[in-house]
Amino acid sequence: MAAKFARRLPKGSLIVLEPSKEHYYQPLWTLVGAGVGTVEETRRSEESVLPTNCQWVKDSAKSVLPNENKVITSRGDVINYEYLIIAVGLINDYEKVPGLYPALQDKTSCVSSIFSPDYCEKTFSDMKKHKEGNVVFTYPDTLIKCPGAPQKIVYLAESYFTKTGVRNKSNLIYNTCLPVIFGVPKYAEALLKVVKRKNICVNYRTVLKEVKPDKKEAVFYNKDDPDNDITMDYSMLHVSPPMRTPDFLQNNTCLVDDHGYLEVDMYTLQNQAFPNVFGIGDCINTPNSKTAAAIAAQCYVLEHNILATMKRDEPRERYSGYGACPLLTSYNTCILAEFVYGGVVRETMPFNQARESTVAFYMKKDLFPFIYWHLMLKGYYHGPEGIRRMLHPFRD
Repeated sequence: MAAKFARRLPKGSLIVLEPSKEHYYQPLWTLVGAGVGTVEETRRSEESVLPTNCQWVKDSAKSVLPNENKVITSRGDVINYEYLIIAVGLINDYEKVPGLYPALQDKTSCVSSIFSPDYCEKTFSDMKKHKEGNVVFTYPDTLIKCPGAPQKIVYLAESYFTKTGVRNKSNLIYNTCLPVIFGVPKYAEALLKVVKRKNICVNYRTVLKEVKPDKKEAVFYNKDDPDNDITMDYSMLHVSPPMRTPDFLQNNTCLVDDHGYLEVDMYTLQNQAFPNVFGIGDCINTPNSKTAAAIAAQCYVLEHNILATMKRDEPRERYSGYGACPLLTSYNTCILAEFVYGGVVRETMPFNQARESTVAFYMKKDLFPFIYWHLMLKGYYHGPEGIRRMLHPFRD
């Protein structure tokens, strides 16, 4: 969004409040966790990805005062705004699971997570150490970014253990809080075939409650019977941690819903109480899958609706809820899920994307990172809708 408005606004009109010195392409962390690439390859300096025609304030937000059109930074500085875009994403809430954070910090615990640059390489290190026993994977009872990632790493680990000859001594267990393997029926059906072929045990509505690294035990509960603990021993534990929005946003009760997500119209991405406040990405309360593909589609809508608001016009662009999830099923295959609000399938390619595809794998591994760094961050990519229309001119 900064790149888009840097081309439209006079110099000095655009402020980016961002504390991080580094910027990551997070979707590749799944592959890093499976030994394909390094964290360093997913990283760029923040300065290198920001447009030159903007003022970068290297600080974070402490609070937003929408009635006064002000943002208070952590250092106590005041930033006045005419229009505000909130794009703060989600943070990993490790403390919600007792024992998880110290286990992640301990290099010998065999507990890891692909959801952090600090721990995703540890995932592959743990995979290499594993020789036999339970390998347990989790999906938390919160909204998360990239909701397909918790099961992608299961499939990649299974492929790795098969390659290294320890699969027949390994019991792969995927504990998910969800009642289904995936929210879109077409892709869920395909993924269940993958699960069956790979002989993975899936426990639905099962939530991680505690990690006991000294005993190599993970404690779970089933949402239908929350009072009874389920304890599993593990040789390796991969945790997709609970996630939440940052404190400053959760504490702004006039801007957020009951779960701490920024309230926006699901189509216009505009806050209804404060029309000069907009949101994008993982921190907003739209009922879509939180993925990079979703943000690409939202960028186009947000740009045009903010411009309309600046002209005192009604925002007319509509976000369809588009999201995409490249579901890696091995080291050379992928199911490329694409859908909009309501779980309606909206595929781009001229083949059935529910089938495992090598083409889709290399799109995920090589094409999508290129698009992100060279097109999306520069404000030139809005998702594959134009390509889809060319490939399917008579499809709605």
